[in-house]
Amino acid sequence: MTFALLIAFFSIYFIDIALLFYFGIHTYFMVYLYAKNKENCDSDPEKYFNPKLVKDYPIVTIQLPVYNEFYVIDRLIESTIAIKYPKSKLQIQVLDDSTDESKDKAFNLVKHYAKLGHWIEHIHRTKNHGYKAGALDEGMNRAQGEYIAIFDSDFVPDPEFLYKTLGYFEDPNIGMVQTRWGHLNQTFNLLTKAQSYGIDGHFMIEQVARNGSGLWMNFNGTAGIWRTSCIKDSGGWEHDTLTEDFDLSYRAEMKGWKFRYLKDVVCKAEIPATMNAYKSQQFRWCKGSIQTAVKLLPRIWKADLPRATKMEAITHLINYSVHPLMIVNILLTAPLLLLEYWAGIDFYALPMEVLGATAVVLSIGSIGPLVFYAYSQRELYKNWKRRLGFLPVMVMIGTGIAVVNTRAWLEAMLGIQSGFKRTPKLKIESSSDNVKDRILYSLPLDRHVVLEFFMGSYCLFCIFLSIVLGKPYILGFLSMYTIGFYFVAIQSVRESLWKYRKRNVLQTEVTANLA
Repeated sequence: MTFALLIAFFSIYFIDIALLFYFGIHTYFMVYLYAKNKENCDSDPEKYFNPKLVKDYPIVTIQLPVYNEFYVIDRLIESTIAIKYPKSKLQIQVLDDSTDESKDKAFNLVKHYAKLGHWIEHIHRTKNHGYKAGALDEGMNRAQGEYIAIFDSDFVPDPEFLYKTLGYFEDPNIGMVQTRWGHLNQTFNLLTKAQSYGIDGHFMIEQVARNGSGLWMNFNGTAGIWRTSCIKDSGGWEHDTLTEDFDLSYRAEMKGWKFRYLKDVVCKAEIPATMNAYKSQQFRWCKGSIQTAVKLLPRIWKADLPRATKMEAITHLINYSVHPLMIVNILLTAPLLLLEYWAGIDFYALPMEVLGATAVVLSIGSIGPLVFYAYSQRELYKNWKRRLGFLPVMVMIGTGIAVVNTRAWLEAMLGIQSGFKRTPKLKIESSSDNVKDRILYSLPLDRHVVLEFFMGSYCLFCIFLSIVLGKPYILGFLSMYTIGFYFVAIQSVRESLWKYRKRNVLQTEVTANLA
């Protein structure tokens, strides 16, 4: 190996490690800002929209963007109808892009509640141009509300959502109020438990850390309410990214609008209970975030903003870069272990020192996310110590989805367009629900499984090399990576087999009945 190649190899490796270390340290910073400013995101009792004191209610529009939601459309509409607010002042739009029987189900529900005196409309598009952003934009053309609340199909709004959020718009600078996501099914299986950690970390620590300290935060696409004029002033809904919520949020904040986050107002949601659904959701979030970064980073960099605001906005936008960095780090492990044989005896000690330093840096950086998520559990749950036992599972699954998110990251950076892949909602709320029976929206086995098995096997090979060569410095990380990749891949295959077996059973039953 030539000296130039060695320099290139170590340059790539050290840059990768340095960036992973930065993102790890950033989580400590988030915890610090949270602890310092958490009171700033508590609800203000004086802002409660007391119906007894209100003389003139503003018109509010609630938008429910849906697409093929047969299992949950009734839950969504019924929980929205239950929101406390005068019927004549509450416009509900079911923005329906469905192409299956859920369209008729939604239409009949809307017709039923309209007869009961509710101001509810079924707006169906035959062409879902722009996907969710396009549907929201279509609804905007018909919206009469001074404020617009949005709920995705997997959510169950708090009945007092409007009374708890509208008061903050007394400040004319407030453009959006976001509430915290809760969980309907976090204890359903290992996957939902792990995901609940990630959601809690973002909504309890990150959003509070940013909003509470005056930094930019984002609307999370649902469980929030906008001032209509803010949406229009910021350019409206654009559909050139897969995260239209993130995009609009930062465009609004660049225009000078302020947001408010309420950590004690909770809207519960259903967590994806299948691996393939989770991977689909992560792909969309990752790709959309990086698309938004590509779109907005030049504007943010040139904008006249405080340095802290600018740097945190940039970090927030590129946060999903952790996954491709992780993949690069793993792929460089075997060459690093074998470097002394390729480079010659003069470099014998170098790989040992690099591996030792790597272990230290990765350890310091990787502890940050553990502290971050553990702190969110401490703040939210009385039994938080018992819940910490699932932290390794969350880390394992977070590692396993690095393959799908790396592809999403690359597609966003290369400008490769892809359609909006919805996350199937199955109305899984309790342990008695059987996800295997709900195959209507089951996702097919994706190509990433091959790469996930490859990465798991490659990590296993690196473990073998580490033991044989007597370099056990990063065995812990390699073991975690191995389990993570294999778990995600195997679970993806298992779910595809559920669908295949269920269809065979149904076909057999139909044949038997015909006979």
